[in-house]
Amino acid sequence: MIFFLCLLVLTGAALLLGSFGVAYLRQGRTCMRLALAIAMVIFGVDHLLTPERYLAMIDSWLPSANALVAVTGYCEIAGGIGLLIPGLQRWAGLLLAAYFVAVFPANVHNALYGLDAQGLPSTQWYYWVRLLFQPLAVWWALYCTGFIRWPFRRARPEIVGHENKAPAG
Repeated sequence: MIFFLCLLVLTGAALLLGSFGVAYLRQGRTCMRLALAIAMVIFGVDHLLTPERYLAMIDSWLPSANALVAVTGYCEIAGGIGLLIPGLQRWAGLLLAAYFVAVFPANVHNALYGLDAQGLPSTQWYYWVRLLFQPLAVWWALYCTGFIRWPFRRARPEIVGHENKAPAG
């Protein structure tokens, strides 16, 4: 949930900069993408600097836990950087959405069996609530990179009186 708080704060800060004249940050979707990029790099670096926090989540039930923590850190950093490169943004969003789905089983495991990790709450309810936010992470990655527009899609105007009729004459 700390991750989502970070996303909201960063998005708000970007929108604020946009309101003060930073033209690039005048669109909400752009601000969301920038926030996700920064958050992914920060949390990816955290995977590499404090692996013990993440090892506690997977060490007891997945093989090669040290390597998995490092790989997930590098994936987060690469995804964050990809969100900043115009030609890679859509791919980065799609791959980050897949990444959020891929790490979901670890979050389920933590909710079921609890967790005692440095810097994270030890109460089990936290991990159950955290599961509810996982679909939001998938949506955020897909929305901010333009794969989906839901729920902000504008209705298409109906064309009244236009039918598939042969022209007269």
